Amino acid sequence: MGCLFSKTKNKEPDLPEPPEPPPPDPRLPLTARQRFNIIKSWKGISRAFEPTGVNMFVKLFENHSELITLFTKFRQLRTRDEQAESLELAEHATMVMNSIDEGIKAMDNVDFFFGLLHQIGASHRKIPGFKKEYFWKIEHPFLEAVRLTLGDRYTDNMDNIYRITIKFLIETVVRGYELAESKEPNDNEKKAINSEEGNSSSKTDKGS
Repeated sequence: MGCLFSKTKNKEPDLPEPPEPPPPDPRLPLTARQRFNIIKSWKGISRAFEPTGVNMFVKLFENHSELITLFTKFRQLRTRDEQAESLELAEHATMVMNSIDEGIKAMDNVDFFFGLLHQIGASHRKIPGFKKEYFWKIEHPFLEAVRLTLGDRYTDNMDNIYRITIKFLIETVVRGYELAESKEPNDNEKKAINSEEGNSSSKTDKGS
């Protein structure tokens, strides 16, 4: 009897199966598992935004020294040590890492993700001398910086996931740049606008 009582006491009602996670947005190049893995891995990066970002930019300028002229606050930094120790570069690097952080976290809402990164891409239209091709030059420095920060946690699987992710981010930023570019008047339209403004000004002068 005691044995029967024990079994009865320990028996628990069957629990319903947990619901399946919703399928990822088809516009997102990551599976649900990959999405989970990068969010988990990214926590290690988020605790080291500044050193990761500085390593990223130092590597960028090591590979493409001509790009440093685009940055007015630290274009005079020529050596690796100067760049690594620059407060201005560290500040900018942290800001860029925060933007990447926002992008990675926004992938749960792809529409918001596109809007956010399109805005970032469009803002680079205001930088004198900037070309959309420059966005791609950060891809490998980013991967190298993440690898250095994560160390042994940067497995082959995570390398693949980060490669897919940074490519998706850059593609979206470039698209934002292109959309902003397409909305701007071309050279002929600018000439026509200037001509109309000149004619309008001339008529006003004659009228007075």
